Amino acid sequence: MATELIALLHDPDIREIVVNNDTEVWVERTAGLSRLDDIGAGEAAALIERLLAPLGRRVDLSSPVVDARLGDGSRLCAAIPPVSPHGLNLAIRRFARGAHTLASFTDARTADLVESALHRRLNIVVAGGTSTGKTTLLGAMAELLPSSERIIVLEDTNELRIRHPHTVYLETRPASTEGVAAIELCDLVRHALRLRPDRLIVGEVRGGEAFDMLQAMNTGHSGSLATCHANSAVDTLHRIESMVLRAIANWPLSAVRSYLASAIDIVVYVERTPDGARRIADIVRVDETLGSDGGFITSPLLDD
Repeated sequence: MATELIALLHDPDIREIVVNNDTEVWVERTAGLSRLDDIGAGEAAALIERLLAPLGRRVDLSSPVVDARLGDGSRLCAAIPPVSPHGLNLAIRRFARGAHTLASFTDARTADLVESALHRRLNIVVAGGTSTGKTTLLGAMAELLPSSERIIVLEDTNELRIRHPHTVYLETRPASTEGVAAIELCDLVRHALRLRPDRLIVGEVRGGEAFDMLQAMNTGHSGSLATCHANSAVDTLHRIESMVLRAIANWPLSAVRSYLASAIDIVVYVERTPDGARRIADIVRVDETLGSDGGFITSPLLDD
C-alpha cells in the first residue's frame, strides 16, 4: 500500500484527496488543487479496500461505484472499470475538524444578517458549486440555533457534525445486492416529520425530496435549512423548481413556483475565491408572490 496515501489521510491541512486513473494523485489545500508524485497501479485500490472493510462495503465488478462515510466522518467516493474506463478514480473529502463560524465566510454585518434570519425562523437554502463550503457553512449556521430546539439532520451521507445538544442524524441507505430496499432522502424527510422536529436540516437536495422539503417548510416547520448545488442564488430557485417538476407529474409550473416562493425565504450563495477561500457571495430574499410574468421576485440583501 502507498505510504504516501496513508500520510495524506493524516495531514490536517488537506481538504480533499483525489486519485485519477489509478496513479495520478492530487490534493486540495486552502490554496487549491496541486498534483503530487504518481503512485503505483493497485495502491489506491488497496487503500480503498482497507478503508471500506470496517464498513462492510466493497467496490468490485458487481458494485463498481461506492459512496461511503468513513469512521472519522470523511466521505469516500470511488469508481472502477467499466464505469471508469481509464482506471480507478477516487475522491476522499476530509471531515473538517476545526471550528467554523459565520465569521469564516463573511464580514460581521453579513454574519449578523444571517444570524437574524435564523432566529426569525426563516427557511434558508445554502447554495453554491462543488466544494464551495455549502455543508461547512450550513453547519456553522446550525450551531447558532437555540439549544432548546430539536434538530433533525437528513443527508445522503452524513457529513454534518453540529455542536448542538439536541440533534438527531438520519442517513440514506442504498439498495443492497441481496435485495434490501434503498431508503431515499425523500423517505427520510417524511419519516422525520413524525419525530417531532423543531427544524429540519436537509443535506444536498437533488431530487424528489425537494417537494417533501418544501411541503415541510410550508406546513409548520419554519426555520428549516437545506443545501443545493447551483450557479447563483436565483438559479437555486430554478434548480429546485426542476426537481419538483420531475417528481410531481402534471403539476403546472405556476403552481410549483408559487409553492416554492411561499416555502423558501432566503437563499445564501457561497463561492470559492481564486485564493481558495470560501465566502458568502450573495444573499437574496424570495418574495412570496410571483411577478406579472409568472417568475420569481427576489431582492438582494447584500450591498454591492
